[in-house]
Amino acid sequence: MIGRITGTLLEKSPPTLCVDVNGVGYDIDVPMSTLYALPETGARVTLYTHLAVREDAHVLYGFASAQERAAFRELIKVSGIGARIALAVLSGLTVADLAQAITLQESARLIRVPGIGKKTAERLLLEMRGKLGADLGAAAPAVPDSQSDILNALMALGYSDRESSAALKALPEGVDVSEGIRLALKSLVR
Repeated sequence: MIGRITGTLLEKSPPTLCVDVNGVGYDIDVPMSTLYALPETGARVTLYTHLAVREDAHVLYGFASAQERAAFRELIKVSGIGARIALAVLSGLTVADLAQAITLQESARLIRVPGIGKKTAERLLLEMRGKLGADLGAAAPAVPDSQSDILNALMALGYSDRESSAALKALPEGVDVSEGIRLALKSLVR
């Protein structure tokens, strides 16, 4: 298994990179989060990798951090989630956001990822409970139930995770759900 690659970044052709390692060019598929974190072509890069051996191909997947690779490996263990969908999940959510969604069982965040429907999101949350969420959820702040409801309501109204979380942080301590939604919407409209 190829666990890590260090070499010169030759080209970026999303979602694939080509990294030259001592004269051998490796094509590596990466999530968009890793792609955005990379330097310009010609620079030296190190990627944590996962090699998938299939009947028809050997595919190398690369990640900016070991934590991202671990999340990818847990995602592809879920039935119905292949490598492409796992890359899409990691492109749409940070590992911390994914862990928080799993810990709080928030399917709304996952449904926003292309290729993930309601049933797939629920299966993913069920199968990953206690795995990724428990490990990385400790880093995610605990959100009271009322705040979780407010966050879900804002996301259902079409606000992004980032906008909803920012509005949630601005709310006073101990606010109830209906008042919290009203105040959050008021702050988002400004």
